[in-house]
Amino acid sequence: MSSEIVNNESLPADDEDLELSESSLAALNEFLAERKEREEKLRQIAEAAETSQQQNLLDEVDLDEDWQLSQFWYDDLTSQVLADEVLRLVGETGSVACLSCPTLYKHLRKVKHSGVTVRLLEFDTRFSMYGTDFVFYDYRSPLEFPSKEAMSSSFDVVVADPPFLSEECLTKTALTMRYLSKGPLILCTGAVMEQLADRLLHLKMCSFRPSHRNNLANDFRCYANYDFDAHVVQQSAPVTI
Repeated sequence: MSSEIVNNESLPADDEDLELSESSLAALNEFLAERKEREEKLRQIAEAAETSQQQNLLDEVDLDEDWQLSQFWYDDLTSQVLADEVLRLVGETGSVACLSCPTLYKHLRKVKHSGVTVRLLEFDTRFSMYGTDFVFYDYRSPLEFPSKEAMSSSFDVVVADPPFLSEECLTKTALTMRYLSKGPLILCTGAVMEQLADRLLHLKMCSFRPSHRNNLANDFRCYANYDFDAHVVQQSAPVTI
């Protein structure tokens, strides 16, 4: 529906039993209107950043999590720890792929050296406001990219946070990680995926535990194909109160 205004007359005839109450319709239309307003603001900010060459305008944008896409943003400490480790690995001129982890991408934008290239591979097209840094990515098509040849073995570090805790999602994400990487791999996902992560990519569970702004019920862990904890365990140790 191009107007994004919903009423009971707009429902298909075979959905008559699904008629919404007036209050439900009002709430739904309010949600759609707010979403449209947010999208328009994002478009305006992106245009302003591009025309004024002030990319720092984009750093002020704070997008809401979309739970339908299984999005859960990292807290500030997790973003900092991951970004610090990634930048330690790549130095001042390396390249980083953030696979389904936009919170890390956003933090890296702020703190990276000017010579470091960071790409966000993400399904949520709201992040296309970041221009050429954004690469549309659907884990269900793990090797499909706008410019496939330019992506193969082109990143010094690949960090991934698959959207779903399923064997299919991790298996396909692992294909992408192998395809993109020419070096270290870092994976953030649930503890239940430990054996599969080891089998697919030889990743080992780290002591460091990523955390989120909105606490998750799942036991969430970090994995790597090198000694991750040797560099970050001291600064990320939990504080006991």
